[in-house]
Amino acid sequence: METALLEASLYTVKAICILDNDGNRIISKFYDDTFPTVKEQKDFEKNLFNKTHKANAEIIMIDGLTSVYRSNVDLFFYVVGSSQENELILHSVLNCLFDVTSQILRKNIEKRALFDHLDGIYLAIDEIVDGGIILEADPASVLQRVALKGDDPTMSDGNFKDVGQRTSKVLQQAKDQLGGWSVGWKN
Repeated sequence: METALLEASLYTVKAICILDNDGNRIISKFYDDTFPTVKEQKDFEKNLFNKTHKANAEIIMIDGLTSVYRSNVDLFFYVVGSSQENELILHSVLNCLFDVTSQILRKNIEKRALFDHLDGIYLAIDEIVDGGIILEADPASVLQRVALKGDDPTMSDGNFKDVGQRTSKVLQQAKDQLGGWSVGWKN
């Protein structure tokens, strides 16, 4: 019996999907060419949803891929990896995605709230996985990087004047601290 050693790879995640309770795509990011066209991606998502929406499990092998999933109210969260991928690693990514989404949506995980905060969710996904490589699986670290738009009064309501004032203040403080150095700033 031959045993082939699999080459270690950082590319562990093949896709992250969030589908609604009808199996329609809300967010999907595919990180390799397993499903090169949008039609193939949507067919895979439909198949995945049809196999999981009534199931009472957390993991499924489908089309030669390992998928871990979780549902809440009217949303289904999926993290997909290769058939050889460690399910615990994929599950840690799923838990991070779910926890971050829960915090961004202020524990109101439903389709309408997700649409209202779509930009933050996309940013969170990009902070968790980039190009199929897991960057972060700690929800607190991801939330810190996302810096919620709704919590920052300088970014909400289009008030960018305050941002310019803060930037000027920071530059002035840097000038003051480096006062003895020859930096080349003009006063």
